[in-house]
Amino acid sequence: MRLHDLKPAQGSTRKPIRKGRGTATGRGKTAGRGQDGQKSRSGGGVRIGFEGGQMPLTRRVPKRGFSNYHFKKKFAIVNVERLNEIKEGTVVTNELLKELGMVKNKEENIKILGNGELKVALTVKVDKVSESAKEKIVSAGGKVEVE
Repeated sequence: MRLHDLKPAQGSTRKPIRKGRGTATGRGKTAGRGQDGQKSRSGGGVRIGFEGGQMPLTRRVPKRGFSNYHFKKKFAIVNVERLNEIKEGTVVTNELLKELGMVKNKEENIKILGNGELKVALTVKVDKVSESAKEKIVSAGGKVEVE
């Protein structure tokens, strides 16, 4: 099979609607734009957020105070149950969890939560660990070191 032999799956593509090609097509004359007005003309229409001359919502709403949104730390969550996949005695770090695919985003911090049971003894060195996860890791014979 070559690149020029490829075809889309049966029924996955449809022909585009051809507008303005005569009255018999059902989309002739005004081509679905209606009779008159700004939106019927080529290049016509209004910008995003335009409210017909009324003061737009984005300008009406007061803007004060401080938002911590841009500075907030984001944590990827890994449950204790997932750590059973790792070999006993291993040191679990951010890099290891990212390599194993337990965490998708490379930039995120990692937090271990206590959902499930842990059956292997591990040394965990991550950004955050919940209290219940810490108890389960220690009771399984492991250690927790928060970086």
